[in-house]
This record gives sequence, structure tokens and C-alpha cells, in this order.
Amino acid sequence: MRVFICLFAGLAAAGISTAAQSQSYPSKPARIIVNAAPGGPSDIIARILTQKMSESWGQQFIVENVPAGGGNVALAQVAKAPPDGYTMVAPTSSIVVNPSLYVKLAYDIVADFAPVTLAAASPHVLTVNPAVPAKTVKEFVALVKANPGKYSYASPGTGTTGQLAGEWFRLSQGLDMVHVPFNGGAPAAVSTIGGHTPVMFSALPTVSTAVKESKLRALAVTSAKRSPDLPEVPTLAEAGVPGQESEFIQALLVPAGTPREIVNQLAKETARIVHLPDVVERLRAIGYVPVGNSPEEFAAQIKSEIVKWEKVIREAGIKKIE
Repeated sequence: MRVFICLFAGLAAAGISTAAQSQSYPSKPARIIVNAAPGGPSDIIARILTQKMSESWGQQFIVENVPAGGGNVALAQVAKAPPDGYTMVAPTSSIVVNPSLYVKLAYDIVADFAPVTLAAASPHVLTVNPAVPAKTVKEFVALVKANPGKYSYASPGTGTTGQLAGEWFRLSQGLDMVHVPFNGGAPAAVSTIGGHTPVMFSALPTVSTAVKESKLRALAVTSAKRSPDLPEVPTLAEAGVPGQESEFIQALLVPAGTPREIVNQLAKETARIVHLPDVVERLRAIGYVPVGNSPEEFAAQIKSEIVKWEKVIREAGIKKIE
């Protein structure tokens, strides 16, 4: 009985400690690790969040950039961090692609993390050089089928969601197109604008300005709804290719074991921030729309996205990275 009482008291004390920790959060500076270089959309969104969180909560929230290993270094680092809400990671779509793209990872995206929210998302865009005669997706498919092997498409790199969106489209339409990977979206866009690779699949922020300046022609976006940044461009479903929705995501995760109260608090604050009028305007300027879903909704989305991209990677025969 004495042992039982001691055990019960210990568990109760742990529960009280966790509750007290949650109620006082945040009581010290916190950091959001970005697995990308400074200056890009991921970095911009993370800095918006840290600025607003610092103002709202009266504690310093900072951004730390760890752009290495396809985003895996930052994720492995956060997976081992104390689960107290003071170390977060703001990754991109790599969290749903890398489990199927890499032979071995130093973390398990499902077991080692607690999803907070999908902060914002941006569709992929199918664009072509203006010299390509196709004006619609239907015309583009007919053109490529009539010229097998002639058309190549650029992407930001092997294993990026730009490539995967392109492969998904190619496979679904039975097209003979060659993938040309680049080291980032910018050089891929330069190549497509120059006509060296007449077709490109990428996230919207990479090509938005070029489309508006008529340097590229956008045939479709891959989101469920049209992008407010390019409202005249149809979705793939509207263009006659349904069931291929995909987006480039900007997420927020914490280590597994972080108190649920803190996870919920972070999720609600992030959702509030991304829907502020000035933030919506800033997100739209870089091709994103706010989301801010619940931790439960985001956890389910991560699992379904992993399954989706694993199938594309397997069927496209993309070689895994050692």
C-alpha cells in the first residue's frame, strides 16, 4: 500500500508539474528552427510568426536557420530537443516526402514529432515558355503526346514536390517527358524563361512574378481552389485533370511528448497570426494562403501526404537517396 501511495503521489506530482508548465508558457525565450536558408518563403513565414509571438506573449521568439541535408539536419536536431515547447521546427513539404525519398533518416516524422499546425500553403504551378503553342492543359497534353520525347520539364530538384507534382501529372496522362532537375527554383525558372526547358513544375512563389510579367504562361495550379495570387489560372481539376491536388506547405512541429496544452496554445496562436489582415497580405505577396488547422487535422494530413508521395516516388522510379 505504501508503494502504491508513493507511486500515485509521484504521478500526481508529475501531472501538476506538466500543468503548471503549460499554464506558464511561455516563460522564457523560444526558437523556431527553419530547415532552409535565410530569405526564402520558409524563412519569411517563420520570422512573421516569431515577431507576432514575441509581441503577443512578451517573450523573445527567434529564428534559427539550419539549411542542410535536404532539411533533415534541422528535423533530427528538433526531434532530440526537450519536449517543452521552446524548440520548434518550421519545415516545408520535405516532412511528407523525405520518409520515402531517403534510405535512412535520423528521425521518424510521425513518432518523433507532435504536429502543431499547417501554417500556410502554396500550390504548384504548371508553366510553359510563351513559345510553347499550348494555351490550356488539354492542348498541352495533346501537344506532348504528338511529340513524344521532345518536351522536357524543369523542377527545383530531384525529390522536390515540384518534381513529384510533375511526375504525378506525367504518369496520369501517359506523357513522354524528360525531367531536368535544377539546384533550386530560381535556376529552373531561368532555364524555362530562356526556353532551354520549355516546361516547369514548381511552387507558386518561384514563378508568380514571371507569370505576371508574361515571361511564363501558367496553365494550371494544383490546389483545390484557384490561387488569389493568380485568380485567372484554373486548377488542374478545372482544366480536366481531377484528383491531383498538391501544395507546398509551411508547417510547425514540436518534439513528441510536448504537453498537449502547449501544442494547442501554439496552434491557436499560429492560426490567429496567419489570419491577421497584414499577415494575409504579406503571405499573398509571396504566393501563400493562410491555413492554421488543428493539430489533429494536421497529423492526419501528414500521414495521408506521406502515403500519396510514396506512391508517386515508387511509380515514377525515383531512386532513393543514400
